[in-house]
Amino acid sequence: MEYFAQQLINGLVLGSIYGLIAIGYTMVYGIVGMINFAHGDVFMIGGMTSLIAFLILVSFGFTAVPLILFVVLLVAMAITAVYGWAVERIAYRPLRQSFRLAPMLSAIGMSFVLSNFAQVAQGARVKPVPPIIGGGHTLYEQDGFAVQLSNVQIVVVLATVALLAVFTFIVARTRFGRDMRACEQDQTMAALLGVNVDRTISITFVIGAALAAVAGLMYLLYYGVVDFAMGFVAGIKAFTAAVLGGIGSLPGAMLGGLAIGLIETLWSAYFSVEYKDVAAFSILIVVLIFMPSGLLGRPEVEKV
Repeated sequence: MEYFAQQLINGLVLGSIYGLIAIGYTMVYGIVGMINFAHGDVFMIGGMTSLIAFLILVSFGFTAVPLILFVVLLVAMAITAVYGWAVERIAYRPLRQSFRLAPMLSAIGMSFVLSNFAQVAQGARVKPVPPIIGGGHTLYEQDGFAVQLSNVQIVVVLATVALLAVFTFIVARTRFGRDMRACEQDQTMAALLGVNVDRTISITFVIGAALAAVAGLMYLLYYGVVDFAMGFVAGIKAFTAAVLGGIGSLPGAMLGGLAIGLIETLWSAYFSVEYKDVAAFSILIVVLIFMPSGLLGRPEVEKV
């Protein structure tokens, strides 16, 4: 039971990171109707930027961890927001009226551009960083096995819950959220009603990229390493989470992320770790057979 509780905590933390990335996928899909396949690499850029900003601040003599993390977060969100805006301007906007596969292929091309740019600029080696947030709590101990909850795990989960609450409120209760939902329903009619469609889509890409930066920083804090290839695997897992939870639903994206994280962690704990991805995608297939819209998704209504 103690071992299961520890793996449950680990799975929730991993799922929180997947969920943060998945929110970016589902926000873009909700408006444009396309998957931003460069989003995983934007997450990688966020992790790389966080590491560089952290090393620069430490080299200048900063020692207060909360201040360092706050500045690193702001810098990473700002820089990745620029990348998100650039992806929309280069890969999506010129092809918005083209056939549906064109923006997707363009986004895949941007994914290769970003990953190879990071490889050339920072090198192919894994870049470690010493533990930034130390300490933790022992929840209980029995038969020589202690269930641990580290401070960094608490930070990851609290940040995820806070961001999910904030962006759910933005989408549901603010003018910008109404503009997003109007563009999701019909971009032409939204434009006729005074919604700046181009600006709304650009801001959505920027917000999704900023969330990916937060996920990149959380990944760096939790695992202590970043590399140029980490965006591909994490992006695929986050995309799977978005589909599993119901593409277009923010709570669904988070629920899907938690589900993928728990499946991977528990499968690795009790079965062969080599088949954890097989288990995750197999469960995705089973769920979609019986629930084609995902766990919290809504059936797509064809517009006539």
